Amino acid sequence: MFKLISRDNNARVGVLTTAHGEIQTPCFMPVGTQATVKTLSTQDLLDANIQIVLCNAYHLYLRPGVEIIKQAGGLHKFMNWNKPILTDSGGYQIFSLADLMKVKEEGVSFQSHLDGAKHFLSPEDVIKLQADFGSDIIMPLDECIPYPSEKDRARQAMELTVRWAKRSKDAFKAHSPELTAHGYLLFGIVQGSTYPDLRVECAKRLIEIDFDGYALGGISVGEPTDLMYEIIEKTIEHLPQDKPRYLMGVGTPLDMVEAVSRGVDMFDCVVPTRNGRNGTAFTWKGKLNIRGASFAKDFAPIDENCQCFTCQNHTRAYIRHLFNTDEILGLRLVSLHNLFFYSEFMVKLRKSVAQAKTGEFEKAISEYYE
Repeated sequence: MFKLISRDNNARVGVLTTAHGEIQTPCFMPVGTQATVKTLSTQDLLDANIQIVLCNAYHLYLRPGVEIIKQAGGLHKFMNWNKPILTDSGGYQIFSLADLMKVKEEGVSFQSHLDGAKHFLSPEDVIKLQADFGSDIIMPLDECIPYPSEKDRARQAMELTVRWAKRSKDAFKAHSPELTAHGYLLFGIVQGSTYPDLRVECAKRLIEIDFDGYALGGISVGEPTDLMYEIIEKTIEHLPQDKPRYLMGVGTPLDMVEAVSRGVDMFDCVVPTRNGRNGTAFTWKGKLNIRGASFAKDFAPIDENCQCFTCQNHTRAYIRHLFNTDEILGLRLVSLHNLFFYSEFMVKLRKSVAQAKTGEFEKAISEYYE
C-alpha cells in the first residue's frame, strides 16, 4: 500500500497505491470542495500533472446529496476524474460553517449553512457516506477545535476523536469485503491542539486502532509557524515509518519543504487556487501580483521557464487586462499556472530528497518565500 523509496534524514520519497492508481509522495492535493477545483476542468488538472484531488464530504452530502452521486456511478464518474480522490470527513466544515452545531457522543447535530435544514451525522454515517462516494482515501469524523484552546478542552476533543476513530474503523471493517477489495484506505486523524503530549498520546492510541495512514489535523488554524513545526516534529516521530503521513490544510511552498524535512508525505491547501483567483502567481522567484500596474506592458509569460498552458500562450500584460476587466479567464489561467507550479515544485522536492539535498532545496526556496 505504501512503499518507501528513499530518505534524506526524516524526509521521505514513497509510493502510495490506491484503488485509482499510484501517488508519488511527497504530494500535493488541490482542494476540489464541491467535486471541482474552482475554475478548472479535470483535463486542466491532468495537464497540470495533478495526481490526486481532495473533495469534501460535508459539502457533497448537502449538495448534490449522496443518492445523486451514487446514481452517477460514484464520485469519480460524477466529476469525470479517474485518478485518486481523498474525501475530508467534513468535520472542520461542520464546526466552522454549520449553525446551531452540537457535539454529542453519538455524533454531530447541526443546521445546514445553506438552508437551515437539520442534520445529524455519526462517525459511522460519515464512513458510509464516503464509501458510497467511492473515495480512495476516507477520513473519519473528528472534533477540530480553534486556536488557542485550553488544555482541558483540547484533551476532551482529543478523547472524543479517538473514540470516534475506533467507531470509524469498526464501521470501515463492517464494509471491509467491499472496501478493501477495491483498495480503499482509511486514515486516522491526530488531534491535541498545540499540546505535544496530547498529540503524542493521540498518535499512539490511533496506532493501536491501526489505520492505513495518519493525518495531523487541527494545524494551521492560527498558531505561530514555529509552534506548528514543533507540533509536526514531535508528533511525526511517534507515527509508523511504513504508513503515509498527511498534514491537513498546509500548503505554502516553504511550509511544505519544512514539513517534508520533518517526515510529512501529503498536503492539501486552497493556497494555489485561491491565490490564483486573486491574481497572485507562484514562481521560482517568489509570488507575483499580476494585477500590478508594472505588468501593464509586460509581454513576458508569468514564468519564462514554465511549460504550463498559461505561460506557453499568454503574457503578463494580457492576464492583468483580464483581471482588470473582471474576465473569468484570468482567474482560470493563473489558477492553472499555480497548480502546474505546485506539481513541478513537488517533483523537484522529491528529487532533492532522493539526492539527499533537501536542505539545499529548502535554502533556495526560503530566499523567495517566507
